[in-house]
Amino acid sequence: MSDTVAKSCLFDRTPCFSFEFFPPKSPAAAESLHRTICELEPYSPSFVSVTYGAGGSSRELTRSLVERIQQERQIPTVPHLTCVGHTEEELESIIEGYVRVGARAVLALRGDPPRQGGYDPSHDAFHHAAELVRFIRKWEERNRIQEPLTIGVAGFCEGHPDTPNRLKEMDYLKAKVDEGADYICTQLFFDNHAFLDYRDRCHIVDINVPIIAGIMPITSISGMQRMAELSGGTCFPARLLKALLRAGGDPSAIEQVGIQYASSQCAELLDAEVDGIHFYTLNQSYATREIYRNLGLASSPGKAAR
Repeated sequence: MSDTVAKSCLFDRTPCFSFEFFPPKSPAAAESLHRTICELEPYSPSFVSVTYGAGGSSRELTRSLVERIQQERQIPTVPHLTCVGHTEEELESIIEGYVRVGARAVLALRGDPPRQGGYDPSHDAFHHAAELVRFIRKWEERNRIQEPLTIGVAGFCEGHPDTPNRLKEMDYLKAKVDEGADYICTQLFFDNHAFLDYRDRCHIVDINVPIIAGIMPITSISGMQRMAELSGGTCFPARLLKALLRAGGDPSAIEQVGIQYASSQCAELLDAEVDGIHFYTLNQSYATREIYRNLGLASSPGKAAR
């Protein structure tokens, strides 16, 4: 573990627990998210992360949400930062903005291109997350930053859709760590064997930073179908699909199946001494609170209220 990680409050305990939010796009959505954050705050997350729209489309919303959480809740906040759609000058400005509002960590990603047409990748300063990590470390050197940022990067237990060569994929991951990444946060997965094998493969190639498991409970069939579209290659085990079929289309039963399955996943991961669990909340608190209750974790105040 690097000195940066050892000193970072993101890893003040092992395993760490964290939550991910996305920037709201309306006043009503903002208030709903505020309630979610208030409901999850008693669970003392090591940190929360804030996503970044495709091509940087939500960067101002991301910065505003980071500022609000830092100032109102005093929870360590990790904004996402992507290469796609940005020049070096823009990236410097974004990093400086994050630091100015109190962020001391960032999740460095390649990112997705904008959904709207007209995107030209030749204008991007960088095309890989390893280059972005190197840029952030060089920015710190130039600006004589006394407290280096804690930099996270993405990991793909079941393989990155753009890199079918799994050996080459590990080379890319190691490049991100060698450039200065402090931890890895994985894409969502439903097969713990995939995560544990991935962790072992990381150790084989001398990747020894914390690896945080990304968990997203299924709460609806439409949500699962959306996950399948966005995650590109995620395996939905037969055991999970059979349990969902037994729910018979009842929305409440489907939600409970998803929560129970995710709870079982988390229990197994904790038994395997995972470094941390990162909950993809979709800006809702109920499923995460229920998982905490099922696991018997501290600060679980009885059955979660909706």
